[in-house]
Amino acid sequence: MSFTLPDDEVVAVRTPEEFHSMPEEYREVALRQMMVNTEGELSGGDDYIQVFLPLAPNAEERQVCAERAVEEYDHYKLGKRVLADLDVDTSYMEKQPLSERELFADQTLHTCTTWAERGIFSYIGEETAMVMIREFAESSYQPWAEAVRTIIIDEKVHIAHGARVCRALAATEEGREELQQALDRLWPTFERIFGSSRSERARLAVRFGLRKTTNGQARDIWREKVTPRVTQLGLRVPQ
Repeated sequence: MSFTLPDDEVVAVRTPEEFHSMPEEYREVALRQMMVNTEGELSGGDDYIQVFLPLAPNAEERQVCAERAVEEYDHYKLGKRVLADLDVDTSYMEKQPLSERELFADQTLHTCTTWAERGIFSYIGEETAMVMIREFAESSYQPWAEAVRTIIIDEKVHIAHGARVCRALAATEEGREELQQALDRLWPTFERIFGSSRSERARLAVRFGLRKTTNGQARDIWREKVTPRVTQLGLRVPQ
C-alpha cells in the first residue's frame, strides 16, 4: 500500500523494515543520499593513498596519509553495512577504479598535484563533508544517523591535519602563493559539491528529516565556516 506523508508530520524511521514501508519518495531520496556519501568515503580513502601519499614530503606525512585512508575506508564500510541491511550491495564500488565512480565526474578533486592542494583539500574541502555529515547525524533514518555519528570525530582530525599543512606553508610568502593557487583552483569544485540550489531532491530531504538545509543553505554554512580560515592564512577568498 502506498501513502504520502502529511506536510506537518515529523518523520522517524527506526529499522530497515520501517524503511521499506515508507513512501517511495522517502526511500529514493534516502538511498541516494546514503549511496553518494558511501561512495565518497571509499573515494576519499583512494584519494589519500593514490593522490596525496605520493605528494607527501617525508615518511611522517606519508604515515598520516595512510592513517587517514584507513579511516575513510572504515567510514565506507559503515555505509556499506547500513545499505546492506536495506538490500543494497555496494561491493561493486570496490571493484571500480577511482576514475569510474560517479563522483569522479568532477575530476578536479582527484587530481591534486601539489602538497598545498593536499592541505587545502583537507582544511577547506573536507569541511564540505563535515557540513553534510553533521546533518546526516540527525537523520530521520536512525540507523544511518547512528552510523554517521561515529564518523564525525575522524573527520575533525582530517580537517585538523589539513590545517597543520596549510599553516606550515603559510609561514612563507612562497608557501602562501602556493596555497592561493591551490585555493583558486579547488574552490569552484568545493562549491559544486553541494549541488544545485534549486534541487528538488534536497528540498524533499529537508521535508523528510533526512537533512536540515537545502543545497544553497548548506553551501552558505560552509562558506561562513571556511572564510575565516582562508583570511587567517593570509589568503583571499576566490570570487
